[in-house]
Amino acid sequence: MANVSHTRGDMASHPDVSEMQARYARMLGGRDVALVDGPVFLLGLYCAVSPWILHYTTSQPALVPHNLIIGIAIGLLALGFTRAPERMYGLSWAMCALGVWMIVSPWIVGDSPDKGVILNNVIIGGLAVLLGIVCAATAARSTPKP
Repeated sequence: MANVSHTRGDMASHPDVSEMQARYARMLGGRDVALVDGPVFLLGLYCAVSPWILHYTTSQPALVPHNLIIGIAIGLLALGFTRAPERMYGLSWAMCALGVWMIVSPWIVGDSPDKGVILNNVIIGGLAVLLGIVCAATAARSTPKP
């Protein structure tokens, strides 16, 4: 049984230090993209609320639920990247697909979109594609080779 005295000492003397180091290394094995999770989440959040920020809820009513749903999907991908990176980084390409869809959606879902709506969705889509490629490339690089 481990010594549970109230004196604090160096962790190197802990009886389970090697097991804790191995577990920590396993947990962080796919965390090379940790700096991308936050921007992906913020991008999804902005995408979800952008119709209200840019005030096109009345001029483009079809794009309001569209951007909300796509924004939630991007945000959920970011949360999945954070929670279970080893399982989720294969879905980085799905984020790229969502980005491409965001770029073309003003003309497909919208009705005669104005320049602001087009620019908003193209920027969101471009950033989603870029962040998806970064996630996918980093995941491919950090995946152990057989």
